[in-house]
Amino acid sequence: MHPATFTILSGGWHDAAFVPMREGVEIATLVAGEPAVALLRYAPGASVPRHRHTGMETILVLEGSQSDDSGRYGTGALVINPEGSIHRVWSEDGCVVLIQWTRPVEMLENE
Repeated sequence: MHPATFTILSGGWHDAAFVPMREGVEIATLVAGEPAVALLRYAPGASVPRHRHTGMETILVLEGSQSDDSGRYGTGALVINPEGSIHRVWSEDGCVVLIQWTRPVEMLENE
C-alpha cells in the first residue's frame, strides 16, 4: 500500500535537482504523470511561448516574480490557469515557482 502523504524535498526546494527545459527555464520534476508537480526556475528575461492548457494548472510563486498576459505575480502569489486558458509566461527578474498541472500544455508557437 502506498502512503497517502510523503516528503519529496525534506531539505527544502533549494535542494531540488534542476535540469534544462527550454532556454532560460529549468525544471525539477517532483511528481511525474498526470497530475504532475515540478519546480520551474526562470532566469531573468526567460519566457515560455503562447500555449493552451489542456487541464488545470496551479502555480505558487516561491521567489521573484512571474508574469503572463493577465498580470505580474510576486512571491507568495497563487495563480490558477483553468483548462482551455491560453497565455505566454515570462519573468523579467527571474523566479522560482511550484507548479502542478493535471494535463500537459499544447504549445501554440505558430499562432
